Amino acid sequence: MIRSLGFVQLDTIRNVTRAHHHILWSRNQNYREPMLGKLLRDERAIFEHFTHDASVLPMEFYPYWRRQFGRMGHSAAKWFAKGVTEADVTLVRERIRTDGALCTRDFDTKIEGEKEMWSRPPHKRALDMLWYAGELTTCHRENFIKFYDLPERVIPAEHYEAEVPDADQIHWLCENALDRLSFGSAGDVQRFWDAVSAAEVRRWLEGQQKSLVPVELQGADGGWTPALAPMDIEARLEAAPKATSRLRIINPFDPAVRDRNRLMRLFGFDYRNEMFVPAKDRIWGYYVYPLLEGDRFVGRTEIKADRAKGVMTVHKLWREQSVQWTKARADKFEAELARFARMAGLKTVSWLCPPQPE
Repeated sequence: MIRSLGFVQLDTIRNVTRAHHHILWSRNQNYREPMLGKLLRDERAIFEHFTHDASVLPMEFYPYWRRQFGRMGHSAAKWFAKGVTEADVTLVRERIRTDGALCTRDFDTKIEGEKEMWSRPPHKRALDMLWYAGELTTCHRENFIKFYDLPERVIPAEHYEAEVPDADQIHWLCENALDRLSFGSAGDVQRFWDAVSAAEVRRWLEGQQKSLVPVELQGADGGWTPALAPMDIEARLEAAPKATSRLRIINPFDPAVRDRNRLMRLFGFDYRNEMFVPAKDRIWGYYVYPLLEGDRFVGRTEIKADRAKGVMTVHKLWREQSVQWTKARADKFEAELARFARMAGLKTVSWLCPPQPE
């Protein structure tokens, strides 16, 4: 699934279950939370790094990710320059080289001066700088706490030692983005990994005129926009399975909704993530899940789990303006709530709002 999607975004918030678990479970009901850790720790089948955010990627992608280490390392050096010295970075690197995999709790440097919202102690800044630059990699996680190690001790040699020219990395990134999108604009391709610049995507597209076909996409508003697609787009459309009639609770970080511009253009679904929006300025709520039925977004819900008590609570439920909330649709939603609760190890579902949406 990760290979097919290209990446799966990681997130620390455990609203019901963490985003990466929810994304994978949405596509395979047999998925359970420990499986991803096994892929990372035991099988070395995936690695962690930054797409548009922290994500897991298939291990065989590693050689094509070196330019991203350079890009992100350069940015990280500027982000974390305040409050960290070269001596701090050297100390962290050498301790891990000597002692093996360590986490931030294995260091004891302190924040000096006034603490701000995103303040981090020097060792944490140094760990992040080295991780973004690819000089450290995630070895494993314990209760989602990241353990860092040298990449040569974690990444299999055939991937770590492989050298791919930068131009070939750009080609691979663009080609594989469009392959997973099936159709899109230059902006869609650029935003997929966020590992190439807009100019690099434009140059790549200009050089691919014989291997891509121009298409027009009809959006939710009925308008048409130009895009590009692989040469086999007609065969892909013919082979595409029909959308399931099941109603799914979609995670806010799911690839299906991550590109808000594309989501609005194709589905007419206006969605934003309001976790970091002050409560008074939120339109919907803190952690709101889109609801996808078949190929149509029919509403959204705010739900939260108390895992200690084994309860999932439905705080709010909204329908899209053009959607009728029939009994059949309500039954589908309740069935999905029950499935989601079981996946997270919760025993009951309770409601703090009417089951008929606003």
